[in-house]
Amino acid sequence: MNLDEFKISGNKKFDFKDFDPSAKKLKLDKFEIANKSLVNLQRLGQFQDKFYAEGKESLLLIFQAMDAGGKDGAIKHVMSGLNPQGVQVSNFKQPSSEELSHDYLWRCIKKLPSKGIIGIFNRSYYEDVLIAKVHKLYKNYNMPDRCKKDIINKRYKQIVNFEDYLWENGVRVLKFFFCISKDEQKKRFFKRIDNKNKNWKLSESDIKERALWDTYMEAYENAINKTATPTNPWYIIPADKKWFARYFVSEILTKTMEEINPQYPQNNTNTEKLVLNCKEILEKEV
Repeated sequence: MNLDEFKISGNKKFDFKDFDPSAKKLKLDKFEIANKSLVNLQRLGQFQDKFYAEGKESLLLIFQAMDAGGKDGAIKHVMSGLNPQGVQVSNFKQPSSEELSHDYLWRCIKKLPSKGIIGIFNRSYYEDVLIAKVHKLYKNYNMPDRCKKDIINKRYKQIVNFEDYLWENGVRVLKFFFCISKDEQKKRFFKRIDNKNKNWKLSESDIKERALWDTYMEAYENAINKTATPTNPWYIIPADKKWFARYFVSEILTKTMEEINPQYPQNNTNTEKLVLNCKEILEKEV
């Protein structure tokens, strides 16, 4: 299965009107996809061990979605095949007073993964061109008026430059948008209502935001088209089927690891001496 058709690299315009969140045309087989996901998770574990040991670059996975889009489940699925020691998950919700006293990238920059680490952003700095655009939050920002002028378009450019900076400094960015239909979101909200064990996930504000669905789709469409580049593309996931969305992430991550092709560090003279010394110490133990 070629997932490149869901990859937006800036060479073509993405339009939600032409996108099917159910991916019916793929004629997906759930059992086959489940097996492929399992293989991917096994391979990811092997790749990650080398990636961590080599420590040459880092990976940043950005997950964006409407509420109930399936981000949390996808993170849990991917994490199940990885060593937690080499993974860093960061959630970005409503900014704190301290975060608002800095520029909008500040709180995310603090959470960037170090070399050898896979970082996962559950939401990200993209919220500052999404919800900030939909609700016009920037009108109340405590900043000079000159900064507020055309602020969203400025931020698109800043994000592109920031992600280019990351790429040029050894951080690969994989951006995923979990695209679900409005009907599917409604079904998932009802499941949260009907299942007492999931009531804690409910938020009245999330339900009310459905009234702004079209406005959010326009904001996402603009953000994706304005920030997709060959080195930092977007992947638009048909996410009505959770099991396929989770496979999608595992497949792209596996392909990326194949491209990186991490290797265990090669022994040098100092390493060989260290090995011999350690062996000698152990052999002398009584």
